[in-house]
Amino acid sequence: MALTLGMTGMDRKIEADVQTAFKIANAEAGHQWTLVEGDNADYVLIDMDSLYGPMSWLRLHSMGRRVIGLSSTDRQQTDFRLPHPITASDLSVLLGEIASGLPQQPATHAAPQAAAASTPEPVPEPIPEPAPTPVPEPEPEPVSVPEPIVPATPIVRTLQYWLNARSLPRRVRLQRGENPPLLIDAAAGSWHGSATLKPLAPCFEAELTEADFEVLDADAWVAQAAKLGEAQPLARLQWLGGLLTVAATEGKYMLKKWPQTEREYPKHFRIATVMMKGPATVVEIADASGVSAEEVNTFINANLATGYAEPAGDAPPSPAAPKPAGLFGRMRGH
Repeated sequence: MALTLGMTGMDRKIEADVQTAFKIANAEAGHQWTLVEGDNADYVLIDMDSLYGPMSWLRLHSMGRRVIGLSSTDRQQTDFRLPHPITASDLSVLLGEIASGLPQQPATHAAPQAAAASTPEPVPEPIPEPAPTPVPEPEPEPVSVPEPIVPATPIVRTLQYWLNARSLPRRVRLQRGENPPLLIDAAAGSWHGSATLKPLAPCFEAELTEADFEVLDADAWVAQAAKLGEAQPLARLQWLGGLLTVAATEGKYMLKKWPQTEREYPKHFRIATVMMKGPATVVEIADASGVSAEEVNTFINANLATGYAEPAGDAPPSPAAPKPAGLFGRMRGH
C-alpha cells in the first residue's frame, strides 16, 4: 500500500513547487507515495519558515502526525527536515529514507533457474602423442544473498505526542516512577488521575515509547479507574502539554472563545481577559495584563493545543456600502 504525503501551512507558490518536485521524486521512488490534500496523511509537509509554520507543527504534533519541516535552517522539533528551497533530488532522497525505514512487504521472487552444466565434447580415443588437454571445470555462479530487513525504529516522543486515539487506540495506564498514575482512554477522549495538573508536569518531561504504556483489560480498567475518581476530558491533559511546550510564539494571537482556566494558574484569567478584546502580540498582552511574557507565551501554547487560540492575520478591508437608489434612498444617504 502506498504511503501518503500531505501539505499544509504554505503559500500557493511553494505548494506548486512541492507538487512539481513530488512528481519527479515519486517516479524515481517507484511510485511508492501518493500526494493527498490536507493533513490527514501518513506524513505532512509544512513550511517552517512561514509565519504560521510553527503553529501548524504544534497542532499536528498534538494530533500525532509525522511532520516534515521545509526549512532553510536546521530545526530540531520536526520529525524530518527538507531543505528550502525544495528540489526534486532532496525530496527523492527523503522519501526513499522514510520508505526504507518502514517494514517492507515480502516480495515474491521467481525461482532462480539452474545454471546449465557445460557438457564437454566427446574426447576421442587417447593418442600417445600428443597428450589430451584437460577441460577446465566451470566456475560456480555467485549466490545472491538478500539484504536483511531492518526493523522500524520505535517512536520516542513526549506524552503530548501520545494523547490521541491514533497513537493510543486502546485503554492504557502510565506509571512513571513516583509520579501519579494516569489512565488514558484517548478513543473516548477522557482520562483518570490527579484532580490538579501541576503534579502531572513530570510525566511530560521524559520521552516515551509505546512500551511505556500498559494496556488494561475491561476489568482492570474499571477497578483502577474507581480508585482515581471521575473521568476528566482529555483536552485538559493536552492543555497541560501545550503549557509545558517551550515553542516561541510570534505575531498576533486571539482567543476564539473563553477557555477553561485552572485555579492553579490564577494569572491566566487576566491573560484571557486581555486576549478576548482582540488580536495582540505576546508583549502587548503582557503589558496589558501585568503578567510576564513567558507566562503569556505558555498560555498561548496551551490554548493552541486545545484549539481555543489561533494566530490572527490581517483582517480584509470591509466592502464599501452600496449607495442608496431612488429619491428616498438619496435623501436617507444625506
